[in-house]
Amino acid sequence: MGTGSREENASKQKDEPSIVVIKETNALVIHALDDAASRLGLHIGQPLANARAMCPDLRVFDADVVADAKTLSDIADWCDRFTPLVALDPPHGLFLDITGCAHLFGGEAALLQTLIRALGRQGFAVSAAIAGTSVCARTLTRQVTGTIVADGGEAEAISRLPVSALGAGEAITTGLRRAGLKTIGDVASRGAHEITARFGARFSTLLAHALGQGDAPINPRKPLPDYIVEKRFAEPIATDTMIAMTLSRLADTLIASMEKQGKGARRLEAAFFRTDGVVRAIMVETGRPVTRSAVIDRLFRERLDALADPLDPGFGFDMVRLSASRTEIVVQEQRDLDAHVHDNDELAALIDRIAARIGGKRVVVHLPQDTHVPECAVLAAPAQHHLAAAMQAEWPARAEGEPPLRPLRLFDKPEPVTVPFATVPDGPPHQFTWRRAKHAVVRVEGPERIAMEWWRQDGKQLTRDYFRIEDAEGLRFWIFRDGLYEGEVFDADGKPAPPNWYVHGLFA
Repeated sequence: MGTGSREENASKQKDEPSIVVIKETNALVIHALDDAASRLGLHIGQPLANARAMCPDLRVFDADVVADAKTLSDIADWCDRFTPLVALDPPHGLFLDITGCAHLFGGEAALLQTLIRALGRQGFAVSAAIAGTSVCARTLTRQVTGTIVADGGEAEAISRLPVSALGAGEAITTGLRRAGLKTIGDVASRGAHEITARFGARFSTLLAHALGQGDAPINPRKPLPDYIVEKRFAEPIATDTMIAMTLSRLADTLIASMEKQGKGARRLEAAFFRTDGVVRAIMVETGRPVTRSAVIDRLFRERLDALADPLDPGFGFDMVRLSASRTEIVVQEQRDLDAHVHDNDELAALIDRIAARIGGKRVVVHLPQDTHVPECAVLAAPAQHHLAAAMQAEWPARAEGEPPLRPLRLFDKPEPVTVPFATVPDGPPHQFTWRRAKHAVVRVEGPERIAMEWWRQDGKQLTRDYFRIEDAEGLRFWIFRDGLYEGEVFDADGKPAPPNWYVHGLFA
């Protein structure tokens, strides 16, 4: 009995055709396949049973759509180093708009080879092409790779490709072949009205875009920032000192670019591209437009120091990018003479630093709301975006010499209390139980009736009667009865039922 070596077994497995299948309309069909399977005549969308009949030794794997989407998204993040305009073309493709970017990599040919080689080293089989329209480039990648089409040469570049390269669907592809149109050039030679009448306007538009006659705009994953500056390194950087110095220099360049147009940054993002393809992005926001690089440097230092998952350089970063995704026109003010403006600037800077360290949603200001419903009377909003509104807000003034009408501490949700008996129909309780402790009522103020806003609550909320209550131990509560006796609360038989009672807050 003889045995083969490990290398021979690995080579044998590599030569075996492999496919990935997915369930569609209660049948397993080919979702992806390798070159060996493609050479056997298998194709995407073919039923698994037919594929096994053609190749009994087929290696079959189940598709993992979630993992595939995550991998495609990670590759798209890595491709951000070439252009900020990267769009997904599911399930397996990407679009990169490299207009104005190719010269940074030595031209289109050098950029294309760099991308193919880099992804190939990570174990991916890549088919890429450059063309004037996205549909033409996608069509080329289905048959050939490494093709660069000159402007106006789209029709000639794809004329000899089979009609299946258009990706129009199995039904249309079969119909074209039955009509004797086997190549894209055959289809293009027919009149547009003939193609539209037979195969529909959508296919005619697809064909026109593939031939370079117009193009469908791509939908980038991320909106294009207002300003972008970046630094590439021949030798990757990995130390905190070099990262901080790079961010500082990029901040100087970014501020200089915005200053020419009188802009300041409100949202900034630093992206760190690792040599192994991992991309880490860190974002900071500011309450007011930033016009000084020292402020940007300080905010990112705070953010980096507070990261729960520290910035891991791995084998180093070969590119760092700083972008301003949100900017505003800077209004010049007399800041040196106006003490109030100067104080506001210092407060805004303090809020920005705290937000960079613990998160912008955790630093809030409170704004009054035009409602009499107690739990809706105050809105907690991020301080970075609502500081000016909070400073100008007008709160109800307290009557001098009068006790407060609202408690110092208001619960997020009213807590139920047990009231054995109360004066009906709208009297206060004589005692109540809250958190398993009994309280005897000795003093009462109220009731203060608050009707719910029916135009907002759809009539589901009941009228409340609030009482300011003091017990025998001197504790003061804000208690309300939820619903009017004999008016809003009834049992299953339609008879008046005792309303529920709640404690909504505590007075100091």
